[in-house]
Amino acid sequence: PVFAGMNGSAIENFSCVIYNISLMNCTWQAGRDAPGDTQYFLYWENSRYDDAMECELYIKDENGRNTGCRFQNVKIATEKAYFLVNGSSNDSLIQFYDEYIDLYKIEILTPPLNVTVNYTRDSSGCVITWQPPLTSHMKRGKCFEYEISIRNK
Repeated sequence: PVFAGMNGSAIENFSCVIYNISLMNCTWQAGRDAPGDTQYFLYWENSRYDDAMECELYIKDENGRNTGCRFQNVKIATEKAYFLVNGSSNDSLIQFYDEYIDLYKIEILTPPLNVTVNYTRDSSGCVITWQPPLTSHMKRGKCFEYEISIRNK
């Protein structure tokens, strides 16, 4: 596809991460050939049924240029979310960047809840129990896999 705008002016290294169940951070770097006055704006749709929304809380660099966004109350939908970052400059047209992302793939899960360890002298020995971590999109605990690392002291 042919994109309008100066080559090298679109953002680079776009990435997003979801943490603490409903918070999302997206970051990017200015295009290496973007004019110094270029400002970027992020829009996203959580699903095709939602309207596109502009970032409400931009992360800025030392020059006041938008290089990221913080989101609150993010719900993980079953389909890919759409992200679009466009730019403006007085000097030239800026290329846009867009990407579809499965939000569940970028979620950092909270630790398992209510971890307990009971040791008995009978045949059951050491019993470790826990509950699944909190997440906004998975309701079934059987979807999780766990790994226990036991170190003798």
